[in-house]
Amino acid sequence: MREPTREESEEIKVVDAYVKRFQRLVQLEREAEMKAMEEEIRKLSGKEREKKGRAVLGLRGTRAGREVGGYYLVKYGRSKEIDTQISVGDLVLVSRGDPLKSDLTGTVVEKTKRSITVAFDSPPPKWAVGKGIRIDLYANDVTFQRMMEALERIRHAEGRLRELRNTIIGLKNPSDAEPIDVDFVDTDLNYSQREAVEHALGAPDFFLIHGPPGTGKTRTITEVIVQEVRRGNKVLATAESNVAADNILEYLVERGVEAVRVGHPARVSKKLKERTLSAIVENHPLYRKAERLRERAYRLIEKRDRYQRPVPRWRRGMSDETILYLAREGKGARGVPPRVIQSMAKWIHINRKVQKLFEEAERLEERAVREVLEEAEVVVTTNASAGLEFLEDIEFDVAVVDEGSQATEPSALIPISRAKRFIMAGDHKQLPPTILSEEAQPELSRTLFERLIEKHPKLSRMLRVQYRMHENIMEFPNREFYNGKLEAHSSVRRHTLEDLGVGDPEVGRPWADVLHPKEPLGFVDTSRLPERLRRERRRPGSKSRENPMEAAIVAFLSEQLVRQGLSQEDLAVISPYDDQVDLISKSLDELGLGDVEVNTVDGFQGREKEAVIVSFVRSNPKGEVGFLRDMRRLNVAITRPRRKLICIGDSGTLSSHPTYRRFIEHVKRSGALIKPNNLREVASYLDLVRLAPGRARG
Repeated sequence: MREPTREESEEIKVVDAYVKRFQRLVQLEREAEMKAMEEEIRKLSGKEREKKGRAVLGLRGTRAGREVGGYYLVKYGRSKEIDTQISVGDLVLVSRGDPLKSDLTGTVVEKTKRSITVAFDSPPPKWAVGKGIRIDLYANDVTFQRMMEALERIRHAEGRLRELRNTIIGLKNPSDAEPIDVDFVDTDLNYSQREAVEHALGAPDFFLIHGPPGTGKTRTITEVIVQEVRRGNKVLATAESNVAADNILEYLVERGVEAVRVGHPARVSKKLKERTLSAIVENHPLYRKAERLRERAYRLIEKRDRYQRPVPRWRRGMSDETILYLAREGKGARGVPPRVIQSMAKWIHINRKVQKLFEEAERLEERAVREVLEEAEVVVTTNASAGLEFLEDIEFDVAVVDEGSQATEPSALIPISRAKRFIMAGDHKQLPPTILSEEAQPELSRTLFERLIEKHPKLSRMLRVQYRMHENIMEFPNREFYNGKLEAHSSVRRHTLEDLGVGDPEVGRPWADVLHPKEPLGFVDTSRLPERLRRERRRPGSKSRENPMEAAIVAFLSEQLVRQGLSQEDLAVISPYDDQVDLISKSLDELGLGDVEVNTVDGFQGREKEAVIVSFVRSNPKGEVGFLRDMRRLNVAITRPRRKLICIGDSGTLSSHPTYRRFIEHVKRSGALIKPNNLREVASYLDLVRLAPGRARG
């Protein structure tokens, strides 16, 4: 074996350091996630965790057969309706008694009003199919394992993957993207989308599509995928979340692409279900043959079980071969009479046939899965599921990765390490992935997308036309975060709530100024309200914050907008803090506004509504803004609405940060800034907030 050259030794050293660094970070994050989950289970009672939507109690399990891929299904149901955050695709911990003493985990594959169906890798124990079962949302260990496997693939890469790896980690410069002539399938793409597609298709190594809010990022990467398929390339299309993977699939199905969805879709529309690997494989002739073999096996099991099973009591140390020999000779042995030996021999004989049938069925099913995946033009999945074992031998020409700015680098490597080149879409000016480990956070939250776009700006294109926001809402984030390069499409440039039939406010000024349907931009400055009432506060034992005064103003404004004719489904309320979200949720429920979506800023990333109210919460004498300092959080918050944005905050506190000061000045110039100095209109709402059910008094 020859000695490596100096260059090769250097390469090995750099690659090893890169892999080890990320393995350490992934391990830190895995430990932090497990710890957070276990701490919550330990700290909260089952009922409290159920209230938070992270557990479901009092379930009964019934076997629900098997699924393609060899998963065992159990349906957990109860008569009381299930209200939970747990959704399809989530990893759950199944227990009876103390959840921390259970190690039974599975994936949610179906959810109805009164049941949750879970898929297990191996047959679940008897207790899991019975009464008194509890299901908890669990940390997803599989994802961490797949990141580790991707890092090992990167370490031992050869051929094309080695070249690609070396461009990613900076050992080699990537080749330039030469734009190619494209016969567009989606003829309605704008000039910047077309330019991005032309360059992406001409990039030999990788290309980055920077998609600010509302710029049609998914539509653009769909065109990239369609064009790659036209060129005869096999595409692996992934996203960090199930919802984004479903969006890609939906676009591809509309364009007649032969796409297969691997994993469990979050949305269970008929159109999407038909394109899942399970649904397609179930119609494959080899799978039907496998099912017939299984049916034969089950019939044989019924026959087999009429005979004596060779349990230790009757076996008495005898091997299968000994029992079969004695049966042929018509003998008994070790105190076991000949008729029992005969019966056990028949059991063994039939059981061998059963095993053969099951093994053959398994082989046929694996062949069916492989054929479906090999025939597919595009395989759509999440980054984590791109690490599934049965994708191991499928060769992909290109990986197209959406939500690149929301995936950690090891997560993005899972699909990238399966392909010869990659195209990634994202927006590093919005929030990065949430990292629980304080030690890993600084490095792990810096994504591969952000790192590459900063290092190789020539290998990227920004989408410049946005189809979401009124231009007054767009103006500040455009100037502050996107160097003034964004433009509002003519269809949204001047659109307001008035176009939706929302009428004039029923209240007088100053509130009417921010509520007016023609006004897209408003800010309610609480700095003139009584100090003791406008201050933020913390609940006992909580790290989060809440602001009852802002919650009262949110409740008041929400009710007014709905009275003016805005549909509850068209309104969202967002806040950076969990406790404020909780407080606002309960208050709106009390007002009969339960269909208004209330969420954290982080949780609402990637979404939009016609009108959005933002509660900033922070109000204190020191001017401390906490994690509002991350300007990406402000960018996400103020780019969610289409026609109306109303922000609520204390300018005295927020203005301690220059960006917030500029934002407030922008609203003053281009929108409606009001500074209410009395509580006349909101007093009753403040009482409501204080009395909201389940409130921590303080």
